[in-house]
Amino acid sequence: MTAYELAGKVVLITGGTGGLGSATARTLLSRGARVGIVDLHPDTPEIAARISPSCVVGFTADVCDRGALDDAVAHLCERFGRVDVVIANAGIMGRGSTLRAMPAPAIDKVLAVNINGVVNTVNAAMKQIIANQGQVVLVSSVFAFLNGMGVIPYAMSKAAVEQLGRGLRVELAQHGASATTAYFALIQTDMIRNGVDADPAISEMLARTSPRPLLKRLEPDEAAEAIVQAIEHRSPRVIRPARWTPLSALRGVINPVIDARLARDHAVRAVLGKLDGRSGR
Repeated sequence: MTAYELAGKVVLITGGTGGLGSATARTLLSRGARVGIVDLHPDTPEIAARISPSCVVGFTADVCDRGALDDAVAHLCERFGRVDVVIANAGIMGRGSTLRAMPAPAIDKVLAVNINGVVNTVNAAMKQIIANQGQVVLVSSVFAFLNGMGVIPYAMSKAAVEQLGRGLRVELAQHGASATTAYFALIQTDMIRNGVDADPAISEMLARTSPRPLLKRLEPDEAAEAIVQAIEHRSPRVIRPARWTPLSALRGVINPVIDARLARDHAVRAVLGKLDGRSGR
């Protein structure tokens, strides 16, 4: 038996038209939930209707705009009567670069979407989550505990999401609500195709700094199923692929050793040199 029955529950997902967002919406529907998706895509309402005209509703909104998210929550409550679960999935990676070479607007954008956007999402739904003893789900990344060289703002943002999840887990407990943090490696989505696969330097960096078994790709449906199962069991965290779990657990011991090795690695320095040459682009 599950600890949390999703049938009849209402779930709001940001970044809902992307690979992971839409896969999660479909998986929730299979459990009997009703879903609201929020995305920047102008066709979000039509995309939602194609997933399910009766059980999914879509709103075009920017997670950096708290007012727009408040409106989405209000409209979802008008349509389905409540919000039980919110999944803060919207996020961006940005172009790989050393921090020195990265334009300030690019840094600001990643932090705005991946940190402020997540906080906006949680706060917009918070009243409903507490009233219904529901759940908050935050999509972090294994970059929350990996060395973020080459994508420092992205890694910073995912570490911030991890801390948000830990704090919310405790703060919500007194209300009978809970929070889950999801840590994923590489998911076959447009963000990974554009930010990793289409960037030879970032691909080379990952190949040199992560053992091949850890670079196993996830399909969006696999990650979506992991999120939904975590909701059903009110799990505090979920890590996929699961082979990343030991590194997460032992990070305090392992990471200083890894960082020291990477700082001396000439091949890693060579790749960073390529990324350092992207100044002004």
